[in-house]
Amino acid sequence: MATIATPAAKELTKTDRIGAHSHIRGLGLDDRLEPRTSSQGMVGQAKARKAAGVILKMVQEGKIAGRAVLIAGPPSTGKTAIALGLAQSLGADVPFTSISASEVFSLELSKTEVLTQAFRRSIGVKIKEETEIIEGEVVEIQIDRSLTGATRTGKLTMKTTEMETIYDLGNKMIDALNREKVTAGDVIAIDKATGKVSKLGRSFTRARDYDAAGADVRFVECPDGELQVRKEVVHTVSIHEIDVINSRSQGFLALFSGDTGEIKAELRDQINAKIADWREEGKAEIVPGVLFIDEVHMLDVECFSFLNRALESELSPIVIMASNRGITRIRGTKFKSPHGIPIDLLDRTLIITTKPYESEEIRQIITIRQAKLILNWCQEEDITLVPAALDILTKIGHETSLRYALSLITTAALLAKRRKSKSVEVDDVKIVYRLFLDEKRSVQFLRDNEADFVTEGDVETKDVVMRDAPAS
Repeated sequence: MATIATPAAKELTKTDRIGAHSHIRGLGLDDRLEPRTSSQGMVGQAKARKAAGVILKMVQEGKIAGRAVLIAGPPSTGKTAIALGLAQSLGADVPFTSISASEVFSLELSKTEVLTQAFRRSIGVKIKEETEIIEGEVVEIQIDRSLTGATRTGKLTMKTTEMETIYDLGNKMIDALNREKVTAGDVIAIDKATGKVSKLGRSFTRARDYDAAGADVRFVECPDGELQVRKEVVHTVSIHEIDVINSRSQGFLALFSGDTGEIKAELRDQINAKIADWREEGKAEIVPGVLFIDEVHMLDVECFSFLNRALESELSPIVIMASNRGITRIRGTKFKSPHGIPIDLLDRTLIITTKPYESEEIRQIITIRQAKLILNWCQEEDITLVPAALDILTKIGHETSLRYALSLITTAALLAKRRKSKSVEVDDVKIVYRLFLDEKRSVQFLRDNEADFVTEGDVETKDVVMRDAPAS
């Protein structure tokens, strides 16, 4: 019988996208809100991080809402990193919405509608309801297949400390258990109304089944009492999601299509009244979240007027803004103001300032980033950055900008990979430094070769010549 040769399967390694702030995991503060030197991806900016930590505690305790915070500082000083560190520290229960000010100017939606949707995305509603669930430790899972494989049946044996029961399984429940990768010894909860399976952890009685367990394995006690219990389940949704579900004909499917469109003010008023009724009845709880607006100086005076009014409303999140502008013109007016923000809005704003990084801080940031960037791009090889190359990148970051120095890490690592080297040398950094210009050298290049480029003055001169030229 002839054999068919099949090519060897090549293992594919997952490549994660490395963003500018993907290494940020928090604000890097201790229990007393004192900033650590280097922690959770954050380096330097101790004063700004401590101030953000105070805001974080007030948000978590629900003692602050309808406030505005401005993070102001020069470019490449970690303003967005602090805001994202705050978002990571808040956790999944507190809504966090991040937008850029330029997103407000849309052809499909009005400016006030975009801001209103962003505000309502940042306000969560904890809706409480009672449901019946089956909670216990999995003893055994038996799955039987038909001869054709079209249908599957099975039995699930679950127990608590006081009882044990066998449940019949259908196709949907078998698929749900497979998705959660449930095995014997897991403690699970099954919602009887929806059939949703949640893995709570692994039973302590099975802790010695394997010699090694992953860091994400959570061991829990086997539940006691009856298997079927009534529990209060809390669902957290944003007010914007409630708006969309009630405003579109396709219901919750509009959340996936993204076609939210303009939502009528009358509908929002009805939803606000309904949420107020739920709060009085104890069925719901408001969770004020955080709205982060980057490059806030790009907003115009109409948007700032809306923000002033929206911050005074009862349903208002904390608005954190970031700007790298000094005294500049307020968009839509002829007046100048600090950070391009009207004085009346600045007056109600808590301002956090950031300052340029020192050389040692730049070195620590490059060290943190290079490990993640090089690992992502050169996964097969163990490529490292030699100390001399790190010194040069630190100097480049101090004299030009931190973003430019970080951009050179990946390109230098690719050069080292092409020449099959295990380390990024000084020559690799020098080559990419000559290949890619920073902002200062680019400006100097334009000044030295100004005559070779088309400038605004040249265009105006050519227009005048074309208008004055006699008809042929």
